[in-house]
Amino acid sequence: MLKKLLIVFSLLALPMQGLSQQVYEVEMGDDGMHKPTWLRETFLDMREDLAEANALGLRLALIVEQRGCIYCKKMHTEIFPIPEIDTVIRENYFFVQINMFGDLEITDFDGEVLPERDMVKKWGVFFTPTILFMPEEAPESGTVSEAAVAVMPGAFGKFMTLNMFNWVLQKGYDTDEHFQKYHARMLSGQLNR
Repeated sequence: MLKKLLIVFSLLALPMQGLSQQVYEVEMGDDGMHKPTWLRETFLDMREDLAEANALGLRLALIVEQRGCIYCKKMHTEIFPIPEIDTVIRENYFFVQINMFGDLEITDFDGEVLPERDMVKKWGVFFTPTILFMPEEAPESGTVSEAAVAVMPGAFGKFMTLNMFNWVLQKGYDTDEHFQKYHARMLSGQLNR
């Protein structure tokens, strides 16, 4: 656990390479969280959300956020609106927002129903924003955190965000190429454009 936390903190300390200087306006909800138009409103039943995403030919991704999160704001106003990233999200992902301290009930893959704040604890999510990328098929048993094919804990820059989204779409998690190696390979080409 300590090793995972150290990795997360070291990743958060990295500079946000390729950060766009433009800041975009994004609508805020009554819960104090950003509401881009690509977010999906669902009943928060993970099996149903996965089935709906699959029916639309999209990948299910859960984004855990909280009111007042400066890193969530950075992602929503500086990174997600970058045209390349916005396009990848809109064309390939079914994003569901989870409030780290919310009261709405979530049904996990294992059937357990808990309020958002308790489900987030069950999943072991401690930072916002955290994006959990789901597999294309629901597990027979287990939780969202056990099923996740990749987790993006924190705010990242343009290229790391874009590369993570693409790595998941290309099922890099099923290959021998670790995300960090994929990112380094892709980044060399991206910086030379």
